[in-house]
Amino acid sequence: MTPSSDKELNGLDNPSFVDEDGSHYHSLPDRGARDPEEGGHKGHSSSKLAYTVMDVPPWYLCILLGIQHFLTALGGLVAIPLILSKELCLQHDLLTQSHLISTIFFVSGICTLLQVLFGVRLPIIQGGTFAFLTPTLAMLSLPTWKCPAWTQNATLVNASSPEFIEIWQTRMREVQGAIIVASCFQIFIGFSGLIGFLMRFIGPLTIAPTITLVALPLFDSAGDEAGQHWGIAFMTIAFIVLFSQYLKDVPVPLPSYQRGKKCHFSPVYLFQIFPVLLGLSLSWLLCYVLTVTDVLPADPNTYGHLARTDTRGDVLSQAPWFRLPYPGQWGVPTISLAGIFGILAGVISSMLESVGDYYACARLSGAPPPPKHAISRGIGVEGIGCLLAGAWGTGNGTTSYSENVGALGITKVGSRMVIVAGACTMLLSGIFGKVGAMLASIPTPVIGGMFLVMFGVITAVGISNLQYTDMNSSRNIFIFGFSVFAGLTIPNWASKNSTLLETGIIQLDQVIQVLLTTGMFVGGLLGFILDNTIPGTQEERGLLTWKNSHKGEADNSQLVSKVYDLPFGIGTKYCAVSWFQYLPACPKRLPGSKQMDELKAAGQESSVKARSERDSEIGADTRI
Repeated sequence: MTPSSDKELNGLDNPSFVDEDGSHYHSLPDRGARDPEEGGHKGHSSSKLAYTVMDVPPWYLCILLGIQHFLTALGGLVAIPLILSKELCLQHDLLTQSHLISTIFFVSGICTLLQVLFGVRLPIIQGGTFAFLTPTLAMLSLPTWKCPAWTQNATLVNASSPEFIEIWQTRMREVQGAIIVASCFQIFIGFSGLIGFLMRFIGPLTIAPTITLVALPLFDSAGDEAGQHWGIAFMTIAFIVLFSQYLKDVPVPLPSYQRGKKCHFSPVYLFQIFPVLLGLSLSWLLCYVLTVTDVLPADPNTYGHLARTDTRGDVLSQAPWFRLPYPGQWGVPTISLAGIFGILAGVISSMLESVGDYYACARLSGAPPPPKHAISRGIGVEGIGCLLAGAWGTGNGTTSYSENVGALGITKVGSRMVIVAGACTMLLSGIFGKVGAMLASIPTPVIGGMFLVMFGVITAVGISNLQYTDMNSSRNIFIFGFSVFAGLTIPNWASKNSTLLETGIIQLDQVIQVLLTTGMFVGGLLGFILDNTIPGTQEERGLLTWKNSHKGEADNSQLVSKVYDLPFGIGTKYCAVSWFQYLPACPKRLPGSKQMDELKAAGQESSVKARSERDSEIGADTRI
């Protein structure tokens, strides 16, 4: 493997590498803050990026990779409306359930586009959040909103009757109102810059337990889904591991065309780029074959029935071909304090999780760490996303999807154009009802097998933040160990002993219950408090290495501007008013002379030339 001619492409200490066969990759930035002479680039073969955050893969790769990200988020997107349907009295109304699924697809696509284009500008998917589910279910379990007994009897339910429609829509409107009001709090925290101020006190020992506890508590739900048929789940795991780990360096010769060479075969690393998509597709295909041949049991009460591809066949047959979700489709939202206080707790947990996701996403996509204005903008845009979700009536909010951050680590493709393609896929799936219904029919154990792989990657990404700290320090060992263990123990106890936490005030009970049953909030809060109160040096806490690990990137404001500044010339060519840079969520402009010096130092012309040469090589290797 030999370095390319441009030593510091685009000013990023992340040189482009070309294999002997001409295939092209980027290496992930070295997190050990060591020079190449000291072995800092040892083992690049296992951490090379196919495409970094600013790269634009060929259009067909963008589409396929975007579909893969959509499929990765599919489990969570589909699970949320299905979980809510019972408490919304929709247990026996499959058509309305499909409408909720299409709505959450559509809104997630809009929110993802807003986040990638105007928010934090990293390749990160936005979708429904389980942090909102607990307070929503708690609100709907109140005596006022409990479903009438007759709605639980399929023979008595007439889904088209005005009485039944009013019963579920009044509950949905109550949920919508609570989400809309709570989202205003998140918008304020983001765009006011308060989240950026808090980042002064958030370091590796806060981020590590937060990200780790995003995935660890999900072992139960992942096990339940995979446990519907362990054979199918393990087959899915085997395919993903085979493609992403064992066959990642095996090129597949595909026909391509280039002037001068005409038609020829070029090596393309399909297994590294599409491990999840290939694994899901093969497992889904096998489940279809086993369903058609009746190998899988048809009896709903028999183990393995949910591995069949026809278990939700009614959704596919009843869903319309075209349906455009719109704001207020379930009526005008209503507001109650009981719902607002509960959802606020979910908003707090979601924001803390998202900050950790931003850092993990930047690291896995080859981008510099997000500056304060990008984090503020990202949180603010997430708040706008929750506002839109409440207006459209998904029954949920939006947050950054950690499992898609895990997908970046597996596929080694960090281009945000791929996420734009994924967002467009979600929009289309929300409009074409049959497509959404078909994707929703992926067998449960296949999704469970994928989750086992993805959540493992997320856990490892969280723990990897500890490399910045001195883990020979008993202080740091205690903070991380105690935070993670308490983040597992306290929520487990609180969920089993909720009656002991009752104060007699319903709103306060909901807030306490949500906070204490959210592991990432408990662990992250403990890590935050202990790290900022227990004496320790900046070096011991990892704050110096945390900041300096990207020094070569972060010190070059030209690179940070390219990744995180607003698009379409907003703030530079357009709306370039003097007060614009003083807004907390807007990038700070450099003095003209200093900016020109950095442009020269970055070697803009050579970077453009190198990118042109690189794109030509990529086209030769991947264009079919």
